[in-house]
Amino acid sequence: MTRTVRFHELGGPDVLRIEDVEVGAPGPGELLVRVDAIGLNRAEALFRSGNYIEPVKEFPARLGTEAAGVVEAVGTRVSGFAAGQPVSVIPAFSMNDHGVYAERAIVPAHAVLHRPEGLDAVTGAAVWMPYLTAYGALVEVGGMRAGDTVVLTAASSSVGLAAIRTARRVGATPLATTRSPAKKDALLAAGAAEVIVTDEEDVAARVLELTAGRGAEFVFDAVAGPGVRDLARAVAPGGTLFLYGALSGEPTPYPGFDLGMPALNMRTYTVTRETTADPERLRRAAQFVTSGLSGGAFAPVVDRVFGLDEIVAAHRYLEAGTQIGKIVVTVDH
Repeated sequence: MTRTVRFHELGGPDVLRIEDVEVGAPGPGELLVRVDAIGLNRAEALFRSGNYIEPVKEFPARLGTEAAGVVEAVGTRVSGFAAGQPVSVIPAFSMNDHGVYAERAIVPAHAVLHRPEGLDAVTGAAVWMPYLTAYGALVEVGGMRAGDTVVLTAASSSVGLAAIRTARRVGATPLATTRSPAKKDALLAAGAAEVIVTDEEDVAARVLELTAGRGAEFVFDAVAGPGVRDLARAVAPGGTLFLYGALSGEPTPYPGFDLGMPALNMRTYTVTRETTADPERLRRAAQFVTSGLSGGAFAPVVDRVFGLDEIVAAHRYLEAGTQIGKIVVTVDH
């Protein structure tokens, strides 16, 4: 039996329960991983509350797609892994099929990466989703390159911070946005070229000022909703407005009509569908992140660490939105 976080109904953090569950043996194409640390993501709070892009199919339901640990057993038709190897689990499966909020978890082998030397469990659970998301959208899909400008909303999130460093690495200029001045210094320290405080400044006007009227080649938005109308005014002609999250919870219009139908590219991006599900894209992304880690250009930012017994408190903290970087849950064995 293994201690596993499950929920039997949709709702807030209080629906989460730690229960003893039989984990079993890995099947074909699967690994059994001893979980040492879990990276929390906003998607899990949305899934738990019934607001995710994919609904819960049955109860009790599990959570979690990002973790670090050690391989304990290898299923058939799996190559390249052996018991005892340190690994990271990345978002590459549905939470209706697997979940890593547990002491041990069975996961598909295609969702597991060897953990680079020197990366401990906490950082190994905090680095992959943010950097795979930032690289996958901006570099792999968008083609961001030196001289480009990218506007980042929710910039103090783990993905926002990874996007700052990703932009810097390819020679682009990251402009971070935040709702209040409280996080401004931290974002500048993280590498943002400028920080726009949205409660005090007009984002589009400030971006146009900083780009000599050109606008930004990319806007990387985690919020969506009606605010895209203002963000669209900051996009350079032919630029791209990426929507990789929907924190607003509101319908999202296509603002091109409001702007007189300019050459505005607006698209969604989901890491599990466009990067981790594609072996070649994942290979390139993993190499990009690994080389960034080894060279010191990349590093995960961990805001706070909870224990597995504190999973309800960890989800409350996640939903409060005050963190700068990643929230990680550790598992004692």
